[in-house]
This record gives sequence, C-alpha cells and structure tokens, in this order.
Amino acid sequence: MQQIIECVPNFSNGRNPEIYNGIADVIRGVTGVRVLGVSADPDHNRTVITYVGDMAGVEEAAFRAIAYAAEHINLDQHNGEHPRIGATDVFPFIPIKGATVADCVVLVNRLGQRVGNELGVAVYLYGDAAFRPERKKLSDIRKGEYELWKAEVATNPARQPDFGPAEPKPWGATVIGVRPFLIAYNIYLNSDNVEIADQIARDIRFIGGGLRFLQAKGFLVEGQAQVSMNLTDFEKTPIYRVQEMVRREAARYGLSITKAELVGLTPQKAFMDAAQWYLQVDGMNDDQVLEYRLQEEAEKEVRLADFVAAAASGQPTPGGGSVAALAGALAAALAQMVAGLTTGRKKYATVDAEAQAVLAEAETLRLALTKAIDEDAAAFEAVMIAFRSKELDELAKAVAVEQATIGAGTVPLRVARLSRDAANLARQMAQIGNVNAVSDAAAGAIMAHAAVQAAALNVKINSVGLQDRSLAQQWTEEVDALEAETAVIVQATKQIAAERGGFA
Repeated sequence: MQQIIECVPNFSNGRNPEIYNGIADVIRGVTGVRVLGVSADPDHNRTVITYVGDMAGVEEAAFRAIAYAAEHINLDQHNGEHPRIGATDVFPFIPIKGATVADCVVLVNRLGQRVGNELGVAVYLYGDAAFRPERKKLSDIRKGEYELWKAEVATNPARQPDFGPAEPKPWGATVIGVRPFLIAYNIYLNSDNVEIADQIARDIRFIGGGLRFLQAKGFLVEGQAQVSMNLTDFEKTPIYRVQEMVRREAARYGLSITKAELVGLTPQKAFMDAAQWYLQVDGMNDDQVLEYRLQEEAEKEVRLADFVAAAASGQPTPGGGSVAALAGALAAALAQMVAGLTTGRKKYATVDAEAQAVLAEAETLRLALTKAIDEDAAAFEAVMIAFRSKELDELAKAVAVEQATIGAGTVPLRVARLSRDAANLARQMAQIGNVNAVSDAAAGAIMAHAAVQAAALNVKINSVGLQDRSLAQQWTEEVDALEAETAVIVQATKQIAAERGGFA
C-alpha cells in the first residue's frame, strides 16, 4: 500500500508571493510529493501550504522548505495578526494511509535533529511527538510569540529547544509535530431551535462527558439548527458513531437529522469505515474497492511523471546525481525481476538458493538507490545553503562549505558503488537466471554502467571544490576504478546474454 502523509506547514509570510511561492516550488521539487494548496493571508502575514507524499518525500520536502524559509524570512521585520514564533512557524505531520502516528513520530524526531544540526534552527516538538507534557499544545510553546522567545531562549531553561541551538536567530524557532487528521463535520436538524442544537453539542462532546475526540457547538445556519463538530481523531471517534449519537440525542426532542455537511478535505478511510459499519461488511479490505486498485496503478505512473517533470524544470534539483541514482535503482530492479522469474521454478531448481540470495540483495540495493534520489538533491541543497549563509564568519563559512561539499560528493560515490554491485547481480542472473529474461539482465547491467558513469561525474565535479586535496584524489581514483570495473561487467553480461539468448 502506498504511504500518504499530509503536511500543513505555516510560514510567516503572506505578503510576498516570491517568498511563499518559492517555498511551494521547493516542496514541489521533491520526488513523491504533491502540493495540494497554497493559501496566503496578507492580514495575518502567513501562508499555509498543504502537501502530501510518502514518508521519505514529505520529510525531505520539510527540510528544504524550512531551510528556504530560514534564509528568506526575517522575524525581526515581521508583523501580522496571527501568533508566530518562527519563519517556519508550525509543521504538523498527519498520517493518512500506509503509515501510523508512531511512524510519523520517528520521522519528526529524525527531521528535528537534522534541522537543528544542519540549519541551526531551534526546534520544539508538539502534539503526539512532544518530549514534554507541557509542550503538547502548540499555544503553550508559542506563548509570548517570537519576541518573548528571542528574549528568553538563551537564559530560560523552560525555553531550551528539543533540537538545535538555544540562541536567538532572526528566523526564530520551528514547532514540528504529529497529529491525527481533523475532520470538520456538521449535522443539521429539522428545527430552528439553536438551543437544542447547542444542548446536543454539550452532551456529545468530550468536555461534556461525551466522545473522547469530539469538539462540538450549536449554531443557527440559514434558519436551521446545526451541530457543528471537529473530529480530532476519526479512527478513535469515527463519523458513524458521531452520527448515531446525534441522531439519538435529537430523537429525545422529537427531532431528526435532515442532512450532514463535510467541510474541507477528509481521508477516504473515514467514509470507508462508515460504509463498513452501516452495511455490516466485516473483513472488507481496500483491495476490494475498484477505485482504490485503479488509483494505486495511476499513482505509480504519476510518481515517475512527477520526477521526470521535476528533472526537466528550471530548478537545480533533481539533477544528474538523482538521475544516476534512479538509473542504479532501475538496474537493481531488473536484476530483482530476473531473480523473481527464476526462483521457485522446477527448471532452475539447482540455482534456486543462489537466485533467492540475489532476489534479497537486489531489493536492498534498489531501496538504497531509490532513497539516494532525494539524498543527492538534499546534499546539493546543503551546499547552496552553506554558500549563501549570512550568519557565519568567513572561516566558519569555509568549514560549512567544505563539510557540505563532502556530503555532496559522498552520496554519488555511494551510488556508484551500489550501482556497480547491481551490475554484478545482473551479470549473475544473466548467467544462471531464466533464459527468457537474459536480455532484461543485460539491460540491467547497461543501466548500472550508466549510473556509475553519471555518478562518477558528480563525484568529480564536487572534488574540484574540496580543500582536502587528498580526499579529492581518493574520490577520483575510486570512481575511475568503479567505471572500469563496471565496464568489464557489462561487456561480460552482454556476451553471456547473447550466447544464452541465441543472438550471439
């Protein structure tokens, strides 16, 4: 099942389209991420960006967005009606599909540490990710806003961030957290008596002894009594339970429900749960829903199309390093495919154990190389941030640039090594694998060679800027050796495939 995490970060700028659209573009540049909305409010001087993606994608997009905001937003020059504590004020992660709150808490801890260490931004964790009970609520962390935080962060132990330096910076602090999806849901009654709606709201909400994850209040809307509600955790307080509770409470007053209203977006699971409950379809799973199956297939195409479009855009990332990682991942995928077509087949029983080993190793390589697609882009962004830094003195900036450049060279160097390994697996499967797939094994080796060559170029270009010339020489020698070794592997694989496939 594909993972879907929703992020709704708030940035302290709603008046400069170049800045808030720049943040949105940085997010769009990450593979596996889709921006759903950019809402800028000039009065609040605040922009809310809604985007979704898989775990790796939303995490990388968050890091890049926080970095961009820190560089372009100065809180000393900021004013607006909405409370704020940082350039990236709050960054909630919301698990929607294929991930849990616990998964997102792990992600947020990793992200918070990286933001604090690499960007020098003070990070506080809230919601389900909070380290301390007093930081569970966002309002408690943001008390006094940026101005009080700036005055106290270096001296007040209660202001000590969870990650990053306890120093006042013009980009302020960032509050990152995890929360369930909030559903805004209204139910209308066949009455204009708002007092009854408000009494029902008091009876069903948590504060009145009702459902744990429900907030509610009665209103009169266009002459009709409305029970207005927020479901703060729809899995623990599901829509169908809320609906039935309102129905029963209304019946006490001789009233009935006329209609319900959904405000904004909601996860499909919320209504699937309601359908299963009302229809009493026990044991139903997502694979039985036609649209879900079609959506899964369409999403595979969209993810690849998004990456290709991002590579074609005017943005510097993803670039050649990310494309090299993709080529390596495809090489590993082809080796894995041929191994999968070989294992468990009577004709290839004598090599089954060997093919099983390749199957497992190829999957490990494929996943590592896929992850490197975003890692390469992030490493390049880190170099740009180091070069543009205005906070560091000349010596500190030189050190930061050197460290970032080492990181930018280390990723493609690892891609080259992994791709060489993928080429070896492709050769192995060309030799022992299903004869009907020998051309696929050869194609995998060729893709691996392209990956090594492209990655080597990225290593060498980064080595040029290194102050550590010994390391630069070491890099150059290693990638030259990897290129030569992979070229021999490819030639051997093509010969084996030609002989076994009968086109020699």
